[in-house]
Amino acid sequence: MPVKDKKDSDAQPDGSALDRVREELTKYLMAKANNLVSTAGKKTGEFAEKAVSGGDGGKLAEPVGKMLKGESPAKALGGQMAKTVKDKTVGKVQELFSGGGKAGEKKVTNIVEVLDVGLPLRRVYDHWTEFEEFSGFMKGVVEASRSEEDEEVSDWTLKVGPSKRSWQATVLEQVPDERIVWETKGETKTHGAVSFHELAPSLTRVVVVIEYTPGGFLEKTGNLWRAQGRRLRLDLKHFQRYVTLGVQEVPEGWRGEIREGEVVRSHDDALAAEEADQGEGNEEEAEHEEPEENEEGDEDEEARGEEARDEDSEYEEGEDEEDR
Repeated sequence: MPVKDKKDSDAQPDGSALDRVREELTKYLMAKANNLVSTAGKKTGEFAEKAVSGGDGGKLAEPVGKMLKGESPAKALGGQMAKTVKDKTVGKVQELFSGGGKAGEKKVTNIVEVLDVGLPLRRVYDHWTEFEEFSGFMKGVVEASRSEEDEEVSDWTLKVGPSKRSWQATVLEQVPDERIVWETKGETKTHGAVSFHELAPSLTRVVVVIEYTPGGFLEKTGNLWRAQGRRLRLDLKHFQRYVTLGVQEVPEGWRGEIREGEVVRSHDDALAAEEADQGEGNEEEAEHEEPEENEEGDEDEEARGEEARDEDSEYEEGEDEEDR
């Protein structure tokens, strides 16, 4: 019996130590679990707060609200993803049309075309100044007219792709037989110049340079494919065909001169000055021709006088021979 009690007393301390280990391990695991639950609850609270307040999780506020109203999570999140993709697509398209710049900026298109026309310089220039006729043979020009009040101002209606645009153009500089510089204002802006160069007496080169700022969605779409440059190139070919083969009448044109946006010499004054110059030139030619005629007459008289003297001398010699 005493031995048995000793064994029981020796085994009791070992059982107590094992129980304490188990107890401490259980407490540790419980503390760890409570910590994890607390952290998860805190994160969930922050996420919900951001979603409701529209912070970093503001994009999820709408689907969270829909789910709280009973809508399925898949439908709510799918709608939000579709909206996000749409916004990104629209942003890329806007960036593309704006030339990669900031929102609101417009890309300027530079157009340069060169055309050789087999006609004298003045005739080509005069045809160009009669732009009221452009709508008759150019597909891109719907209507063009010169202002009755201001000769440097003109009204245009052009076809840009499937749309039509109307604007007012102001000539900044116009020198007859040399160049014309203009600009337009409005949503669609242009700043251009056309110059005329004589390559030969019956060959003229026309150089057109335009800075074009498209306005509106359709024009920006056309600008992406350089539709305006192709339209100008085709219309210049129509101009070449028209002035070379389509019309035989010599145009009067507009011979006025414009400097810094103001008319310094009207068309009528320019024609009057040309007529005066031609009159002076004709008088000078007549003056040069008269002395030549007088000189020729004097030479003829001298020649006739010499012939008469020769005849007299021959006659006298003949009489002397008869007397002998």
